[in-house]
Amino acid sequence: MVTRDDRDTVTGGAVVVVGALLLGLAFMLGGTGSRSDDGYTLQARFNKADGIGIGSHVRLSGTVVGKVTEQGLDDSYRAVLTLRLRPDLQLTSDTAAVIYTDGLLGAKFIELKLGGDEVMLKPGAEIMYTQDAVVIEDLLDMIIQQARAKRGYLDKPLPSTTN
Repeated sequence: MVTRDDRDTVTGGAVVVVGALLLGLAFMLGGTGSRSDDGYTLQARFNKADGIGIGSHVRLSGTVVGKVTEQGLDDSYRAVLTLRLRPDLQLTSDTAAVIYTDGLLGAKFIELKLGGDEVMLKPGAEIMYTQDAVVIEDLLDMIIQQARAKRGYLDKPLPSTTN
């Protein structure tokens, strides 16, 4: 006769086995759509690459066309990012790479802005026109400093609002 404890043990074991199989299947199928040899790479240098890491999306007109595969620093301590792009994508030599944020607090990504040149970038080339990420704290600090300067409080403490 099967007891309730035996039935619970068998059910728990079956759930663990099915979960392990699904996890294994997800890892096996996860890499089929974007193998590392698909597409070509370009490099881009930024003064600040805040929020961008390996795996961050690269977009063109809002569509994901690649991802960041490597990051490092050059001799001047500028961020050097390697972008892997779809093989069917042709970019002009005056293409710009801009770091944007998806919404106010969303993830950061690199948006490619096409230029009008007729010469195309070759695999391994560098995108020469880049724009760094806007850090919200720096932007707020700049707004506060400008407001203080307009009111004449740049080097003075703000007046007390309590009497």
